[in-house]
Formats: sequence, C-alpha cells, structure tokens
Amino acid sequence: SHKTSCHTHISPLQLCDSLLIPMGQICHFSSDYSEAEVLPDSFPSAPAEPLPEFLLEPEDAFIVKNRPVQMRCRASPATQIYFKCNGEWVNQNDHITRESLDQITGLVVREVDISVSRTQVEELFGLEDYWCQCVAWSSAGTTKSNRAYVRIACQTFEQEPLGREVRLEQEVLLQCRPPEGMPAAEVDWLKNEDVIDPSQDSNFLITIDHDLIIKQARLSDTANYTCVARNVVAKRRSSTATLIVYVSGGWSSWTEWSECNAQCGRGWQRRTRSCTNPAPLNGGAFCEGPPFQRVTCTTLCPVDGGWTEWAKWSACGTECTHWRSRECQAPPPRNGGKHCSGSMMESKNCTEGLCTRNKKISIEHASHPLGPGMGVAVYAGLVVALLLCVILALCVGGLAYRRRRRHLHGDITDSSSALTTAFHPGNYKPPRQDNPHPLHPSAPPDLTATAGAFRGPLFSLQQAVNDSPHKIPMTTSPLLDPLPSLKIKVYNSSTLSSLELPADMGSGDGEILSLKSVGTVGREREYHSHTLSREPGLSTSATMGNLGGRLTIPNTGVSLLVPPGTIPQGKFYEMYLIINKWDKTTLPSEGSQTVLSPVVSCGPSGMLLNRPVVLTLPHCAQLDTPTPDWTLTLKTQTHQGAWEEVLTVGEETLSSPCYLQLEEECCHVLMEQLGTYGLVGQSCPPQPACKRLQLALFAPRAPCLSLDYSLRIYCIHDTPHALKEVLDLERSLGGVLLEDPKPLLFKDSYHNLRLSIHDIPHTHWRSKLLAKYQEIPFYHIWSGSQRPLHCTFSLERGSLAVSQLTCKICVRQVEGEGQIFQLHTDIQETLPPHSPLPSGGTCLPSSQVGPYAFRLPDSIRQKICASLDAPSARGCDWRLLARSLGFDRYLNYFATKPSPTGVLLDLWEACHQGDADLVSLATALEEMGKSEVLVVMTTDGDC
Repeated sequence: SHKTSCHTHISPLQLCDSLLIPMGQICHFSSDYSEAEVLPDSFPSAPAEPLPEFLLEPEDAFIVKNRPVQMRCRASPATQIYFKCNGEWVNQNDHITRESLDQITGLVVREVDISVSRTQVEELFGLEDYWCQCVAWSSAGTTKSNRAYVRIACQTFEQEPLGREVRLEQEVLLQCRPPEGMPAAEVDWLKNEDVIDPSQDSNFLITIDHDLIIKQARLSDTANYTCVARNVVAKRRSSTATLIVYVSGGWSSWTEWSECNAQCGRGWQRRTRSCTNPAPLNGGAFCEGPPFQRVTCTTLCPVDGGWTEWAKWSACGTECTHWRSRECQAPPPRNGGKHCSGSMMESKNCTEGLCTRNKKISIEHASHPLGPGMGVAVYAGLVVALLLCVILALCVGGLAYRRRRRHLHGDITDSSSALTTAFHPGNYKPPRQDNPHPLHPSAPPDLTATAGAFRGPLFSLQQAVNDSPHKIPMTTSPLLDPLPSLKIKVYNSSTLSSLELPADMGSGDGEILSLKSVGTVGREREYHSHTLSREPGLSTSATMGNLGGRLTIPNTGVSLLVPPGTIPQGKFYEMYLIINKWDKTTLPSEGSQTVLSPVVSCGPSGMLLNRPVVLTLPHCAQLDTPTPDWTLTLKTQTHQGAWEEVLTVGEETLSSPCYLQLEEECCHVLMEQLGTYGLVGQSCPPQPACKRLQLALFAPRAPCLSLDYSLRIYCIHDTPHALKEVLDLERSLGGVLLEDPKPLLFKDSYHNLRLSIHDIPHTHWRSKLLAKYQEIPFYHIWSGSQRPLHCTFSLERGSLAVSQLTCKICVRQVEGEGQIFQLHTDIQETLPPHSPLPSGGTCLPSSQVGPYAFRLPDSIRQKICASLDAPSARGCDWRLLARSLGFDRYLNYFATKPSPTGVLLDLWEACHQGDADLVSLATALEEMGKSEVLVVMTTDGDC
C-alpha cells in the first residue's frame, strides 16, 4: 500500500518531541486545549480513534517559469498534519492549516497547504528529484501520504538573442545558450521563420557555442531571428530578436566648379554634392557637413586689341611696289578681348604705272627658268641618288642577315657552353625559340624557369652551397620536373661541391621540400622584388615534420612556433626564419605610420598548414597608458614587394586571417599563411602615442693614439634586434659600448631630438662642434627610414698625455623627455668588452624539433582539449580559459577552429617559451575548477 501506518500510542509530549518543537512552546493539538491546561499522564479509556486517512494527497507538480507551486493534503481524523520535503520537516510557519468537521462521521478534517519555489528546487543537490509528502497524526498513530515530485516544467534559455541595430557590413553576434537537457539539445536558427543553413549562405556562421555570427551585415539581413533548441523530448524557442541593418548616408563626389558669375571683376563659384552615396536607410545617420561650397573668384576684364600706327613705306621693290605694316599691340588683346580687325600690311605701286611692261617680261622669263643644259644635270643627279639608295639598302640587309646568323649560332653555343660549364651531361632539351628566358652564356640555367606555380622567396644556389654543400633534401618537388637526372656542379674560389639530384627522388617515405637547393643565379625572379639574404645571426632554419618544432633567432626576440599537427603526416619542409635587413627591404610604413617591429620572413611561403603557427615579434610601442594611444596594424609583403594590411588590432572580423596577441614588449601572431610580416602603428587621437627608444653611447677602442676623439650616440628602437644590429656595426668600426643603453620615450609630437655636450674640461679638451647642439629630425626617427640614426661629438685633446675625459651628454626631445650620460673615462685604458645582450650559454637554441620544443606534453594537451573544447552552459569551457590567460580580446577567432583549446595552448606555449613554467596554466585551470586536469598535470607533467 502507499500508506505507512504506525499503531503505537504516543503521548502529546512525545508528539511534540517528534515534531521537533522548541522547548518553551506549547504543543497545540486542537483548539480545545488552552495554554494553561496541564496534560494528564494518561488518557481515560475511550473508544479507539481510527488512524488518519488521507482524503486528498499531494500531487506531482511542475514549476512554470518562476511561479511557485502549491502542495495540498487533507486527512481525517487528524490532530496535526505536517509536510516533509527531501527528508526534512517543513517549517511550521510555512504551513497554512484549515480545519472543519465532517457532517456525516463527525470526525475532524484537517487540510494543510505549503508553497514550493523554483529556488528551492534548483538548490537541491543529488540525483533524486525534489519531493514532498504529508504526515498526519491522530491518537491512534501516524499515516504518511504518497511522495509528490516537484520538477521545473520548462527549462528556459540561459541566454537569448537580443535585438539590435547595426551598420551595413558590420559583424554581428547573436548569442544563444539553450536550456540543459538529456540528451543535449540541437540548436537551429530561424530567419523570419526560415531555417538558416550556413552551407547555403557563407555569410552566416554558427559556432560550437550555438552563437550566430553574421560576417558582414547586408540589407537583406534585416529580419527577425529566433533560436530553436530541440531534442527527442521537447522543443523550445527563444524570444525573437529583431536585427535592423541601417545605412548611414554618404556624400557623392563634388560637382565641377561653376563658372564665375561675374563677367568682369569679383564674383563667386559654387559646387554641390548630394547625400546619395549611399542614401541613408533604416534610420541611418544623414551626411554631416554642408551640401554645397562657395568660393570667391575674380574674372579679368577683357581688353580688345588696337592697331599701332603704320610704319614707314618700304623701298620700291623689283615688282614696282612698296609696302608698310602695323601691329595689334596698342593694346594687345587680353583676357578674351577681340583681336584687331583689318589687315596688317598695305602695299601699292611705287612708280605710278611706269614698271608695268618690265613686270610682264620678268614673268615670262620666270615661266622658263631652266635651259636645256640645266635639265640634263638635274636628271643625272636624280639617277645617281637612286643608285646610292639601292646600294645602301643592300648593305643594311647583308649586315642584318650576318648578325642574325651570329645570334642564332651564339644561342646554341651559349646553351651548350652553359650546360658543359655548370652541369654534367644529362637528358636536357635545348630551349625553344619562344622561351622568354634564354640561357645566359655566363650563368647556369635557371631551374625555376618553368615552375611558375611556386611563388615563394628563393635562395640562390651559391648561398645554398655555402650553407650546406651536400644537403639538397628535395624529392618530388615540381620545380625539377623539366630536368630529370641532373647533376649540378657549383664551383667557387674556396669550395668545390657536387650536388646530386637522382632521377628516382620520389621513392622516399616522406616528401621533403627545401628552398635552399633551388634559386635564381644571374638574375632575380620576376615576381619577387628582392632576394632573402641569410645574414649570420639574423636567420635560422630546420627540417620539420608532423611533430612540429620551434625556430628562434638568438638575442633578437624573434621566433616561430610550429605546433604538432601543423604539417601533414608524412611530409617534411625546410622551415626558415629570417630578419630582413633595413637596407635590403622596403618599409611597411606609409603616411604618419611608424615601424614598430623588425621585418621578418618565415617560410616556405605557400605551404599548406593544418593549423595556425605562432610568429613572435618584438615591438617598441609604449602600451602601459590608461587610454589606447596606438592604432596597430599588421602588414604582409606581396611577391611583388608591395605591402598589404592584414589586420588592425581591435577591428578584427571573421574574415581576418590572423589573431594578434599584444604584450608590453612583443606580440604573438597566430597565422595560417607564411610570408613576410611587420608591425606598424600610428597615433590614435586625441593623445599622441609614444615609441620606446634606446640611447647607446659608443667611443673608439682604447688606446687612442690620435689627438681626435669622437663619441657616437645611437637612437634605436627598444628591441633586442635593433641593439644587436648596432653592436655588430660598432664592432666592425672598432667602437665599444661605454655603458648600458638608456631608455627614452619618444612622443608623436613633431618635435626633434636634441643632443648637446656640456661640462667639457676646456683646459685639456676642445669641442669641434660649432653649434650649441645637434638635432635628429622627428620624421627620421618616427618613420624609421634611416638606420641606424646617430650623432657624433668630435673632440680634440690638447696633447697625447691627456687621458682623462669627463663630460655630460644630454639627449632629449624638444618639449619632451630626456636622458643624461655622465661620462668619466680613461681613453688609454683598455676595458673589457661590454654587451647588454645575454651570453651565448643563456639564450635559447636556434631550433628545436619534435616534442622537446614544447613545454606541455602531448598527453596533457589532449586531455585539456577534451575537457574544455565542448561548450558548457555555465561557461566553464575554453572561453573561460581564454579569459583566465588574457587571450579573450576576440574569441570568435578561436570559435571557428576545430579545437579552440588547442589553439589557445599553442598561443600559451609561444608566450611562455622563456620561463618554461606551467604555473600560469595550472592556476587558470584551478580557478576554473578543473581539478581532474590538474591531477593529470601533476602526475604526467612537471607542474
């Protein structure tokens, strides 16, 4: 039976104890007892009262939204009824009791109500649902009712999409967190009640967190959006969010200036424009500014020309006439004035008709100018000229024919000589006549001439031989398809090496591509404006496969992290990392932009990556200000040498191919396309931005044997690479660093950098500087177009016996910050070389390949990804990890990756390559409550 009866007779005092009523209170069993009555030890014998019988038992209920449910029970006969929920008695004050008398049986009927709220149900911990039951007492014993379960009827959405207004082509994020359920709900998005399919419209993207992202809002995207969650049990719809895509108005181009409205003198001109490019739509803002412009104009008054006086008559001519002239110069026509009307010359007979007959005779004589002898001479001259033209044409044709024969023969000779000079005999076909790149007679043939599909920067053959004389790890590369079974011999003055390329190169297990083995000799590639130089200390390379690795250029702060799985299984690539020298590359800055990092090339470019790599670049932007002063832009260089913008920090969209993580002294770039990159920036109004510079003071190496002595102060970027470049330059010039470089904040204020020298002991030293100070122009420092920037203070000592030099050098920006060098040195004392760079034993290795390149073991990485990749309704997933690590500036970049947690861990590896510490990651996981992952890290890792 559903009822449980207890037939033991209990006293009222025992009943009070069982109800857990506090001492000092009176137990009220019915309204017949008063507080002053004393209960007897035993009841007088009376007819046995039956056990309570429930006339109404509590029923299962569901909480709808936040409305509490009422639980009710009714029993007779019953002296008391109380509710018990989840094994605990409900407080007496929470009961609402009603009592009546059954007219038929005469027994007391008691009814009790309680209220159960949503909060009570949600705060229950355990596997069992929230339940309540009634317990009724009578003198005969107790009776319990059935259990009634209280459940939340409809799980509501934890986060629903919100309507908003966005401008055209703006990225839109509509969030949706469906209710939890078993099994997990599938989420669809409706646009005006039509299901959105991202495979049909690429402008839509649904993330793994069920958010809807509209990459670029279009006018057609103005609609009502609804998030629908469904499983096999139920289907729920979120509230509808209305998205309005508005278009702010834009001005059309200005019309041409109208004609000046004044015909003569001062007037005005007008031009107009309209707010139709585009016209404002859906509440967009109207164009700002005036629709017309008016400027003053001055029209010069026209001046008509006037004749001068007639000149004197000329002498009488052979034709019996004389003439005179005049000019239109009194005044000349100006500003569109009319020209003089009439004739400029006037003539008349000067003999009053006496020369008429002589004129006729002369005319008859002029009609027969040539006699018989003169005609023969003319015809003979014409024949001779014709013969000379024919002979000259024959000579020119013969020369052209001989030159063409020599050119064709020379091509064949040059091709054969090139083959015999640079190659062993092989199966090589001579070039066709339509080949646009014939072989040069003084250089080997270009092996990449037919590899037009490859567009990466190439090293030269000569450089490849110097780097690795017998290492050509190239197998099935398409670059060598036209020349099978070639054996290349490269000779120079110091080395003799033979590079063999077997014909069966495709038989290896893996596919290895190397850019060091093939290059351009004798000419540059047409599609690349410069060649990548392998300067010592500015480049590194390693052969990597599916296990990945890390490339680091020591003492520069530049590195490239290739995570495991980036390179396809079974393939190997010769990865390289190069810092481009400033004098061999074009700078990415333009206009008011300034270069903030070294220009770095990583490759091979064009290779297919399965996941992003992380490129680390040092920068010199001052970022610790409370307000953002910089607009930072990452740029890449095309194969033609032009610079293109990749992304602007803070303006990322789903179409941005990279993610840039900023730190105080460096930045880490997640990217899937290798190439040449550089970071530039410009001030973000109204505050001017500041660059971090270093001031390095150098002097000649002791002992100094001359009376002249010079001090050089360099103004360089506050990056390890810039300081290393200056140290190498001064080492070649015989200079030494006198003390550690001093920092200087250089403000974008258009003020120059001023340098001056003070407190020179004039009794022994004399400054050759005629002015009081020197200045480095602001633009030279801000643009970075001239490197390295320095000023020289030339001094002269009185005699060779003077060895002590004490002075003060002040360097400051006009109306800005500055630094002072207090110099006290002995120019004859040989000091040990001083370098602020770390020694070779403390720097990171230039290349690490395989698992040793990563701090986090692969087993721990996989368990962390498995625990955090799946979205959690409470947000305890990869998104919380990104916020804990400080990588949450643009979460949509990670949301589009197959494993967001894996990309976050790759970025963490790049950010912590120097400290090699798992504490920061362990702390983030501990704050997230991921104790099971911490146990794995403690067991498998070195936390």
